[in-house]
Formats: sequence, C-alpha cells, structure tokens
Amino acid sequence: MSVRSFAPNPVFEVIPAIDLRGGAVVRACKGLRHLYLPIETPLAGTSAPPDVVAGLLTIYPFKTIYIADLDRIELRGNHELLLDQLGMAFPGVAFWVDAGVRNSAEAYSWLARHEQSHLVFGSESLENGSVLKDIAFAGRTVLSLDYRGDVFLGPSEIWDVPDLWPERVIVMTLARVGANSGPDMYRLEEVKRRAPDSKIYAAGGLRDSIDLLRLKQSGISGVLVASALHDGRLSGADIAAAMPQGAHGAK
Repeated sequence: MSVRSFAPNPVFEVIPAIDLRGGAVVRACKGLRHLYLPIETPLAGTSAPPDVVAGLLTIYPFKTIYIADLDRIELRGNHELLLDQLGMAFPGVAFWVDAGVRNSAEAYSWLARHEQSHLVFGSESLENGSVLKDIAFAGRTVLSLDYRGDVFLGPSEIWDVPDLWPERVIVMTLARVGANSGPDMYRLEEVKRRAPDSKIYAAGGLRDSIDLLRLKQSGISGVLVASALHDGRLSGADIAAAMPQGAHGAK
C-alpha cells in the first residue's frame, strides 16, 4: 500500500533521544533492552548522561530531548536524582521523560516533582486508558504508542479512544530503533488518520536528511532520533534545514 501524502507540516521538530540504565546512557537497538550497553559516541568522552546531552547540543541547539528511564520502566529503580541534575545543568532544554508511569496517581507524583519536564505516557506501561481522561495533565504530557513488530503494546482501549489522546503522540516502533531501517511510514499514516489534529512524532529507524524530508512532507510533526546523530549521518545543517527558524520544541 502506498503512503498517502499529507500537507507539509510548517513546524517540524528533531528531538534527540537517550535511554538511561544504571546511571548511564545506553545504545538502543531494536527494543532488545537486555542487549543495551553503555553508549560509545564521538560526541562524548563517557556514557554519563550530562556528557552525552552536552555532546548532542554541540550538533544543534536542541530545546527538547526525550529520555527513557529504562530502570523505572522495568521496575528496577529510577533516575530521579539524575533527572533533577540534568534539569539544573541544562535549563534551556525541555525533557520529555518516559518514566514507566502506570496510572494517574504515579503521574501526579512525577509531574509534581519534575515541574519543568514533560511526562511521556508509554502505552506499554499504562494499566488502562483512564489516565488519558484526566484533563489535569493537559499541556505537560505526551502519549507514546508503543509497538513491537505489528503488536501494539498496552491496553487496547488506549488505541480505541483517539479523542482522549493528548496533543502530542509518539509512534514508537521498537523494532526499528537503532536499526537504520527507515521510519515506519505506514504506521505513522495510520495514526495520523486516527488523530488528524494531533502532533505526531516518529520514533525508530531514521537514517538521514532524506528521511527527515519525507516525514515533514507527510505531515508528521517531528522525529525522535539517536543513532543517526551519534553515527554522524545527520548533521546540524540537515536539522536546521528541516526545522523552521524559531521552531525548536516545547519549553
């Protein structure tokens, strides 16, 4: 099936993504988390999160960075103190954090502690869809629709109620993360049809500036990217060309 073209999105965001485990940034690959190892990147001398974030900011003055707290997602601990340190060290960056939140009570607690950050509801972690009904979270939450292969990870009711989705929705195709296989355009199109008024962000598979252009021309609002930045396949000039002046992400 061919990908239907949408009107090009005038605002497009490139958002670096980092995964945290055991206090280090790890290199993600195909969602096989047991194989993730501390990252080795020319952008930083260590895998310490402050070093990696600083390295990413040498490429482009990003205003938004996505973080997956894998320890919390996997119920092995958390990186709460580290998130506080990153917020203080990089006050000009808005962090979108998937902290493995499972229900409204956890969401309220997390948002109260991290007043400058945005909470990502990962569908794989949510107990049910009731958290999406709470209007108190409006403006500071993002929904990540998580997929492993063709399987949606999470309660089916989340997929069934697009009217309750927040304004920003990530389409997280785990099998493409770090795989250099290109964005999942078919699934992005499917989600865009279900929520035409939402800002849709691709996650997984971005290779280069050609993929950036393809996403933007398809009406996608932005993309989460990691490997292409660390491998040098995406430059600051590529990003500047894709992001209109002044469009640097949510604060």
